[in-house]
Amino acid sequence: MAMDLGYLMDRSDEIWENSILPSLSEFIGIKALSPLFEPDWADLGELDATIKLFCGWLDEQGINGMSYETHRIDDLSPVLLVTIEGTGPGEVVLYSHLDKQPSKPELWSEGLHPLRAVRRDPWLYGRGSVDDGYGGYLCATSIRLLQEAGLPHPRCTMIIETCEESGSFDLPPYLEALTDQLGDPDMVVVMDSGGPDYDHVWVTEALRGLVSGTLSVKVSHEGIHSGNSGGSIPSSFRIQRILLDRVEDSATGRVLIPEMHVEIPQGVRDKAIALSEIVGGSIWDQFPTVDSLRQASETTEDMIIAMNWEPTLSIIGADGMPSVQVAGNVLRTNTDLKLSFRIPPGVDSEAALACAKSVLEDDPPYGAEVTFTPDSCADGFHAPPLDGSVSDAIHDASTELTGLPPLATWTGGTIPFMAMMQGKYPKAMFLCTGSSGPGNNAHGPDEKLHIPSSKRLTVALSATISAIC
Repeated sequence: MAMDLGYLMDRSDEIWENSILPSLSEFIGIKALSPLFEPDWADLGELDATIKLFCGWLDEQGINGMSYETHRIDDLSPVLLVTIEGTGPGEVVLYSHLDKQPSKPELWSEGLHPLRAVRRDPWLYGRGSVDDGYGGYLCATSIRLLQEAGLPHPRCTMIIETCEESGSFDLPPYLEALTDQLGDPDMVVVMDSGGPDYDHVWVTEALRGLVSGTLSVKVSHEGIHSGNSGGSIPSSFRIQRILLDRVEDSATGRVLIPEMHVEIPQGVRDKAIALSEIVGGSIWDQFPTVDSLRQASETTEDMIIAMNWEPTLSIIGADGMPSVQVAGNVLRTNTDLKLSFRIPPGVDSEAALACAKSVLEDDPPYGAEVTFTPDSCADGFHAPPLDGSVSDAIHDASTELTGLPPLATWTGGTIPFMAMMQGKYPKAMFLCTGSSGPGNNAHGPDEKLHIPSSKRLTVALSATISAIC
């Protein structure tokens, strides 16, 4: 039976409007902070609430051969496994997550709130809308569309975790324990990415990894009048500056730890040039920068490479500093900074973490108490080529649905699951895609999902999954 993409698109639109968007709006209303940001997640029950909500939605979809089970190992965050028996040969594993990043409601625009779904076409606003609440809905619906059309599909297993925003540190034991249920997939699909525009279907070929931890500097046991201590006791903040100079050139932003770098092949540079010709200045234009700010790279292709294939350091949090309003003239006892390194594909994250710890802790300036306490690390990912029939299916679906061919891109973010699964299933194909794009602002204020591209991607995924058969 031939695939009628026009019919599937009409059904995708109906299901999104009548079923997915109402349930996804309820999901937005659940805070569901990832375990790293909410130590009392188990008592709060919000991660469990997201699973309960999604399973309730699954029950209403009429998907044949479907079963699901929530798995719990000791005190680890839960994982939902959904199995849909195949009507044709092949096996596919599909991944998404339900945990969220923190948010500050006061930073959101007027009329918006991280825990209240607001639709302003073409967007659905709310925390977790695009990262990654929609993913499970989209994947399940892509299979439902095939069943309704009478088209064969492989056995599909959806694994949905609740620790991704923490670096997926709870996931490895589940992947080991669920090996039999996951089977031997021909393809692994991850719905947590996107691309530089909403006109194309984008396939992510590479993701950076992550190394993060807290750098703590302590100089005294209690605060001291700055008039008495200034000039005699080195401040913890100045020592932080000295230590940060060990790992980053503040003039250029270049990370100074050699183990966090890889050689960038000419092929990558050629692709960056091709991408820059397609996206033009849209990558820089999407950022809500102050008007006077200049980009760190001289050209768009240099910026694309720097965002995806070079390590970077971000200071994402601080302790030991009072707010400006209540800051007294006191030499503070300590300064703690949360460091987040993005590392390119091919870097061993555990080795990079050990190097960072050694560089930061050895020979502390002025003999201060210096510790670097790691909290997460994850390897990057570089996808092997897709099989011909699968590649053809994506190409044909994208061309018919958008009038444009699918395009490959890279993503500077991290999806730890990808490297884990690539190590576990080295012969599988990997399709990393999603509805993220310019202005979605995942992790930030006014996070939002682009609804039209999500409806379209549902159908493109249906065609891709069917091609496995």
